[in-house]
Amino acid sequence: MGAAPASLDRRIRIYCARDAKLSRGPETFAVVLHTIGAPMPFLLAWLTTLVELIGGFAVLIGAFMPIVSLPMAVVLLTALFTIHLPYGFFSVKFVEVTASGTKFGPVGYEIILLYLASLAALVLGGAGPLSIDQWRSSRRVRS
Repeated sequence: MGAAPASLDRRIRIYCARDAKLSRGPETFAVVLHTIGAPMPFLLAWLTTLVELIGGFAVLIGAFMPIVSLPMAVVLLTALFTIHLPYGFFSVKFVEVTASGTKFGPVGYEIILLYLASLAALVLGGAGPLSIDQWRSSRRVRS
């Protein structure tokens, strides 16, 4: 395990920390889900938040990657098809650049594909030498 798993691991951690919906709260995310017509928006907002928090922590410590990656992938694929797909591929879209700063447009699905590929790489290649999964695996081999 070299630098690649660690780099992918950091990207997934950033996603989970940034997108855990805690800065505005699951209640605000429930309003977004209601607006796009999702069934049971309050429940789904909380489930999504829990998946991102628990999954993000599991990725952070490299624990149970094959298990936690499945619900995380479901959340990512749902976001891809319900939100990001209509905005095209690219994640960064400049709407305007003015003296007061840059204004960005809606995010495309590029970043979602990066996260999905990163999760797949961590599942297939392992979470790294300092992960809980590696520790558990080495304990099984010694027993």
